[in-house]
Amino acid sequence: MYFPYFITYMAVGFVISLVVFLWAIKNGQFKDQKRARFLPLEDELEPSVAKVSTFKRYEVYTLLFLALAGLAASGAVLVFSLLNANI
Repeated sequence: MYFPYFITYMAVGFVISLVVFLWAIKNGQFKDQKRARFLPLEDELEPSVAKVSTFKRYEVYTLLFLALAGLAASGAVLVFSLLNANI
C-alpha cells in the first residue's frame, strides 16, 4: 500500500545523490587524494585570509536548500503515510 511512495522517495534520493556525485567528479573533488594525508604535517606560517566569492555563497545556499527540501520531502512522506493509514 505504501510501497510506491517509499520506492519513489528512495528513487528521487538516489537520483539526487547520483547528480551530486557526478558534479563532484566533474569539479575535481576526488583528484588529489594523497595530499589530504599530509595536510596536518604542513606548517602554515601566516593564515591566509580567504575571500568568499559570490559563486561559493550560491553553492552553500543551494546545498542548504537541497538539504531542507530533502527534510521537507521526508516529513511530507511521513505525514502522508500517517494520514492515509487504514488501521
